[in-house]
Amino acid sequence: MPVLSKLLDIRPLRSSPAFRWFWLGSTLSVFGSQLTVVAVYYQVWETSGRGIAVGAVGLAQAIPMILGGLVGGTLADSMDRRRLVLLTSCGQAVAAALLVVQAVAHPGRLWPVLAAVAIQAACAGVGAPARRTFVARLLESDQVAAGVALNHFGFQVAMLVGPVAGGFVVATAGVQGCYLLDMVTFGAVLIGARQLPRLAPPGSSERPGLRSMWAGWQFIAKHRALTGAFLSEVFSTVTAMPIALFPMINAERFGGNPENLGLFFSAFAIGGVLAGALSGAVVRSERAGAIMLLASVTWGAALTGFGLSHHLWLVLGFLAIAGAADTISVISRGAIVQVATPDAYRGRVSSVEHVLGAAGPEIGNFRAGVVASATSTSLSAISGGVSCVVLLIALAIMNPRVRRFRVPVSKNPAA
Repeated sequence: MPVLSKLLDIRPLRSSPAFRWFWLGSTLSVFGSQLTVVAVYYQVWETSGRGIAVGAVGLAQAIPMILGGLVGGTLADSMDRRRLVLLTSCGQAVAAALLVVQAVAHPGRLWPVLAAVAIQAACAGVGAPARRTFVARLLESDQVAAGVALNHFGFQVAMLVGPVAGGFVVATAGVQGCYLLDMVTFGAVLIGARQLPRLAPPGSSERPGLRSMWAGWQFIAKHRALTGAFLSEVFSTVTAMPIALFPMINAERFGGNPENLGLFFSAFAIGGVLAGALSGAVVRSERAGAIMLLASVTWGAALTGFGLSHHLWLVLGFLAIAGAADTISVISRGAIVQVATPDAYRGRVSSVEHVLGAAGPEIGNFRAGVVASATSTSLSAISGGVSCVVLLIALAIMNPRVRRFRVPVSKNPAA
């Protein structure tokens, strides 16, 4: 345990039973959602055999998730956040039950699948901003970065294990088995949420709506540390997201071998998981702003190397570095957002963080595909990485507030 504590800061799990329940429920929820993602894509493809139908799944998830996140931010700053998470988790569980029913009763119809997916995504989007505020409310300020790191580590492990488990369950128990397991994981989420204290916003809460949403955006615009943190995410994802290029580069340089394509995704994920496991030094440093910017520049530089490389081991190495840099930047950014935002605004600010996290990578993958089609895959990857580095260096120079931003850290690292 001392060695693990040195690598991954687990103080929040020891010091806060409420956070421990929340973390466990959140990790199981992500695992269950990955089972459903695998099952939905498999069912839709087997039912329709059409690429446009598979693409419709992405729209059914993305649009409700983004719109729900915007609404959820104003709700999180106007009502008990624990109650909001309980309600939205119940909605997600109901959607999982609908997926089970349609898989058993009408497995050949497309619209019930898309409808249930949209309901589940909307509920997840509405609840996401409230969930993001829990770390700062449940933990002491010097443990916020560690709490963000633990959340991200649990998320990445679930993302790595979930799809593999989903494929096994589909093969042995059918898609309904995945949907049923997803529904069961929400039982753990609800139990965890029930252990939380009441988490109402302090003081006089604003009424939810467009005016409240606009006030949240104005707050972000006035605080340069927050604008810098969000711009760093935009520059990193919109300019340099590489996922759409994986199959193209694999086909051009490595003969389209599917095993190699799988290694691309695995290298990216393993780099992130390892960085999470070794995040103790990151969360014990108070210089979150400088670490975020340095990690984001490393991300861009690694993806430039990915675009230049023609040997498989180099491609995988650069992708692992990019995955690790992404994890470190996400942890540091999350700590900045939670520490720099007063609790009265935390729901709305977290909703912007959620929307950028949901939409930025998709826009970045679209940019990568368009540039690759107009020029070449190599130029798309290299130009994206270089643009990312240049923009982040300019941000660091022009926004010293974010570069110098510090978060509280424990005076006793072994605590």
